[in-house]
Amino acid sequence: MAKLKVVRWNRYGHDRLYANLPDGTAVAWADCKTGKITILLDDYRDAALTVLTQHLRQISPTPPAAPVPVRATASLPPLTPRDDLASNTPGTAVRAKLDEVGPGPLERFVAWVLRRPTDGDSWRTGLVGERRVGAELGRLERQGWRVLHSIPLPRGVDIDHLLIGPGGVFSVNTKHHPNKAVWVGDDVARINRGKPKPYPRKSRAEAERVQRVLERYCDFPVPVQPVLVFVGTTDVKVAATQLTVRVYREREVSALAPLPAVLTPSQAEQVYNVARHREAWLTA
Repeated sequence: MAKLKVVRWNRYGHDRLYANLPDGTAVAWADCKTGKITILLDDYRDAALTVLTQHLRQISPTPPAAPVPVRATASLPPLTPRDDLASNTPGTAVRAKLDEVGPGPLERFVAWVLRRPTDGDSWRTGLVGERRVGAELGRLERQGWRVLHSIPLPRGVDIDHLLIGPGGVFSVNTKHHPNKAVWVGDDVARINRGKPKPYPRKSRAEAERVQRVLERYCDFPVPVQPVLVFVGTTDVKVAATQLTVRVYREREVSALAPLPAVLTPSQAEQVYNVARHREAWLTA
């Protein structure tokens, strides 16, 4: 039986202890104010009860007289077709950027003849990567998962993909490096042993940003895990200490499908309805 790690979570008036597996999957949580323990994965019930009870005693030897009122969740206006992000296709934001700043057909032709790169080459490479990963994620919809693409955030950035289901929420960041070898460490990645890129660190920050938005509109904790998906690479190696970001090649994202449930079906549906609403992300 895997050893459980207890992590304290304190946001928006909630104060909880989570018992997690080594890969970060939550198996149970305890309310620090009421002492109530909620089991998410029944296979780990006994171990979770033991470790959470021990930590609760360290926090508060005697239970509080009454639960403390928690912060009310925010609400969103009715969803309109204009604000429904479910209609976005993979790479929508990149496609818009290309249309705005990319070179025209003639410039691209001249660059091709002269074998010179253009300003839009990296955007087009990114677009191909997002479409390929989007197609792989779309296969998971047959197993009850929901997928959103190109979620716009303030200051002209976006989230490539969000995968939502009973197994949790995954903030998916796509990186297209054709015919390159990739090494991923705790905070940085290297492409063909080149300069370090902060892919893991930025992926964690993005997942935390997503969690803040979703929990603003949901009255329950929403676990969000960062995911890095590499497209077109010849090899991907992950440091043994890298346990906070899931790293896959494009064909490996199906590994997310059978994950154990951490949300009920109704909770997953509520999260999806929040995530698809454009206005939820306006102040992300």
